[in-house]
Amino acid sequence: MDNLENQAKLYGEQMKAIVVTDEAEGTAGMKLLERPKPDVAMLSSLSGANYGDVIVQVHASGFTGDELKWPSTWIDRLGRDRTPSIPGHEVAGVVTALGYGTTGLSVGDRVFGLTDWTRDGSLAEYVVVEARNLAPLPSEVDFTVGAAVAMSGLTAWQGLFEHGHLRSGQRVLVHGAAGAVGSMAAQLARQAGAYVIGTGRAAHRQTALDFGVQEFVDLENDSLEDIGSVDLVFDVFGGDIGSRSTGLVREGGRLVTVAGPPEVRPVNGLAIDFIVVSDRAQLIEIAQRVRDGRLRTNIGKVASLDEAVAAFNPTERIKGKTIIRIRP
Repeated sequence: MDNLENQAKLYGEQMKAIVVTDEAEGTAGMKLLERPKPDVAMLSSLSGANYGDVIVQVHASGFTGDELKWPSTWIDRLGRDRTPSIPGHEVAGVVTALGYGTTGLSVGDRVFGLTDWTRDGSLAEYVVVEARNLAPLPSEVDFTVGAAVAMSGLTAWQGLFEHGHLRSGQRVLVHGAAGAVGSMAAQLARQAGAYVIGTGRAAHRQTALDFGVQEFVDLENDSLEDIGSVDLVFDVFGGDIGSRSTGLVREGGRLVTVAGPPEVRPVNGLAIDFIVVSDRAQLIEIAQRVRDGRLRTNIGKVASLDEAVAAFNPTERIKGKTIIRIRP
């Protein structure tokens, strides 16, 4: 038996979880092990948990492909090693216990949202989350969809509206428009009255069009510069594509990116890189749009927790987001 599993046996009730211990190994180093289940008694005490935490029985979990490169996966807020750590920060499930000082949620509530970057994540049967980072998940919305829309929906919303200041009638360039985040950005931008230009590989053209883009640029064969000026660039790529995109930003426009600080900035506009944060009000709005059929998720594969290690080490490219369904 693995040493980590032996250690876990010393700490009471157990749960299954995906665990990582070595940054250099990447997803290949993921292991399905038993880890200590969150302690309800400790959670409800003043000394045993952060104020306002809840325990969520995880039904579905999402994983961002590059999160094993994030420092927060390996160290806590004080810079201390926190391995073995449980990745995955997109969660949908049911509240099973309330921590001291929790407001706005009750035991039995269906919820979705994001877990804290520097704490164990959602690729487990249970996870501890700050209540403020969760929102009610309507009964009409499946847990799999809830987990898929949490990160992508918030990233698109904040990029377009908080940082991009998108307004009706503007021209928006959405990179990776067939991806999990890009497809959400394309839909939200169209609903806001923008003219949406999407980019990606040739094979992604129809998917991007189905999600609402009005023009599509094949980045391997078309000239990006031919689209003319835009008011807003929503960038998920960075690198050369991000740098070339700055030249398309018209005066007073913006480039927003989740790919890190831009190497090149617009001459007469703004460049903003941001990290998504959980926001209950935004999650509620996103969930309402999903429930009403105004937003669609882009799920490429659904796998069980037992299949998670293989799912995150695919032998072929998966179109769309991979979601781990913890419970049927």
